[in-house]
Amino acid sequence: MKGIAHFAIGIAAASCFPEAVRAGADGNPLFFILGGVFGLLPDTIDFKFYRFFHRHDVEMIPDPRNPDPKLIAQAVAHAVNKAYESRKPVRLKLDTIRMGSDLWRQYEVEFDVQGKRVCASLGPTVNTSGAIVEPVPATKRKKSSAALLCNIKLDYEAVTKIDILDGPSFQMERMEDGRVMPRFMPWHREWSHSVIIGLLFALVGTLVWNWLAGAIILCAYAFHVLVDQFGFMGSNYLFPFRRTRSEGMKLLHSGESFPNLAAVWLSCLLIFWNLYSALPWHMPHFNLARLIFYGTIIPCGAYFGLRRMLAARPVEAMTATRTES
Repeated sequence: MKGIAHFAIGIAAASCFPEAVRAGADGNPLFFILGGVFGLLPDTIDFKFYRFFHRHDVEMIPDPRNPDPKLIAQAVAHAVNKAYESRKPVRLKLDTIRMGSDLWRQYEVEFDVQGKRVCASLGPTVNTSGAIVEPVPATKRKKSSAALLCNIKLDYEAVTKIDILDGPSFQMERMEDGRVMPRFMPWHREWSHSVIIGLLFALVGTLVWNWLAGAIILCAYAFHVLVDQFGFMGSNYLFPFRRTRSEGMKLLHSGESFPNLAAVWLSCLLIFWNLYSALPWHMPHFNLARLIFYGTIIPCGAYFGLRRMLAARPVEAMTATRTES
């Protein structure tokens, strides 16, 4: 999930405590602030601090003037083979290809599990928002591959797309069965995404403030870890009793628009209901069932209906253009 979704979920968790709602009504927003901050904190630790302490053994820096997919594939294969032969983890960094102030060359790296090889291909140029500036047909993309000395066990998806800002990193680890696992972004969702760490923060919050602050901190932190489990990467939610991330449920991608929008929207509905429930008066004929119907079912139907209409229009226009030509 994106940061705004975790932030909203943390505030929603705080609103579930009537004492926090009463404190907010009296002018004390502390508990809602703690919910938002600690709902966002695991990712803040990773992206703002921990990632900069992560060193790499191999770094692939493509030439922006003449990027070569063969060199990219060979660099990834070298890291995998080195981990297999040395039996030690090898950390690989794949840099992005910046071609201008707002222009990037996109490329893909694929782990071919069946073929025991790494494939790399150059894609279109994109701007910083990810929009394609100069498309490249799939049939005209420059591609190359490099052989591997061992089998691969995937930790994430087989294909990784590298385009803007900072590139991804992998940690190649040899498993007991001889396969090598490329751990995607090994510095992310490790010790910071542990319920045990959240419990430690909650104990500190209890000592600094009170039991309510500690409970909200723990809930916000735990909900962050729980929501991340719906994705592909998973979390190391039992650190230090576990040393590696558990496998995610693979139900959604953290960057997808609808899951993030749904998380924020449902959090806002929950916050509204908890605040409304604390009021000394209530509107007639308004209840939780009506809130779910008008606040969830109708908006979701409108969203998917509009999305289907917008997705159909470009296809019809493209078909008409091709027919005329």
